[in-house]
Amino acid sequence: MFKNKINKQSIKKLYLKSNQIRRDTLKMVYHAQSGHLGGAFSSAEMVVSLYYDLMNIIPHQPDWELRDRFILSKGHACPILYTTLADKGYFKKEECNSFRCLGSILQGHPDINKCPGLDATTGSLGAGLSIGVGMALASKYLKRSNYIYVIIGDGECQEGQIWEAAMSASKYQLDNLIVFLDYNKIQVDGFVDEVMPIEPINDKWRAFNWDVQEIDGHNIQEILSSVYKAWDSDIKKPHMIVAHTIKGKGVSFMENKPRWHSGAPNEKEFLEAMKELEDNI
Repeated sequence: MFKNKINKQSIKKLYLKSNQIRRDTLKMVYHAQSGHLGGAFSSAEMVVSLYYDLMNIIPHQPDWELRDRFILSKGHACPILYTTLADKGYFKKEECNSFRCLGSILQGHPDINKCPGLDATTGSLGAGLSIGVGMALASKYLKRSNYIYVIIGDGECQEGQIWEAAMSASKYQLDNLIVFLDYNKIQVDGFVDEVMPIEPINDKWRAFNWDVQEIDGHNIQEILSSVYKAWDSDIKKPHMIVAHTIKGKGVSFMENKPRWHSGAPNEKEFLEAMKELEDNI
C-alpha cells in the first residue's frame, strides 16, 4: 500500500537531513562541553525519518490534540531530539547554544515543562515506554487514529519496567504503538553483552506477544518500510522494530566505542568529526 511513497529523491533528502542534524548536534554538545553523542548519532536516521516523513505533526501547533506522539525513552540521547525540534521550528535555533545551562529550556534530559515540542519527560530509563503505553491506551479510549512512537535503548531493556510495559501493551492490543529499539550494543559501562546480555531479543519481544521486525537502523528505506508495514498490519499487537545501529555513527573515531557513550570532543576531535560529517555529504 505504501510502496509508492518511497522514492530515491525523498530518501536522499532524509540522508542529507540526518547528516545536517548530526552536525548540529555535534556543535551543540561541543559548545556545552557536555552531553551524549554516541546514542544520539546511532538514532539519527530514526529520529529524522519520524519527524520529516512519518509523523503527523504541526510544529506551529505543538499542542494539536490529534498529533502523533514521540517519546525518546533513552532521554540522555536528547541532543539529537533538540536539534531536530529546533530545525522543525518548535523553538529558535539559538536556544541550542544554551544546552545544559542553568535555566535553559534544553536540559540534559528532556523536560516537557521546559522545552516546546516534547511529549514526555524522560531520563529515568524504562519509564518512557510506560508513558507511551499510557498514551496509546488513551488514544484507543478516545477513538483517535494517531500513532505513538517510542525509541528505547538496548541497555534500557535490562530494566524491569520495560517488560512490565511490554506486558501491558500486549494485553490491551495497542497496535497504535510503534517502538524502535536502538540496538547499538553499547551502554554507559561497556558492551551490552558483557554488562547484561539481552539476547535473544527478538524472541523475547515475540514471547510478550508483540509484532517484531528487524532492520538496519541506518537504512532509511528499511526504517520507512518497517513503519509502513506496521501501519498496514491488521494484527492487534504493538509493534517492535529492532534496529541494528552503530554507536557514534558517522564519525569514525566515535563508532562502536564505549568511550563515546557520553562526553564532549576537544577542539581537535570536534574539527576532525565535523570534517568527516561534511565529507559524508
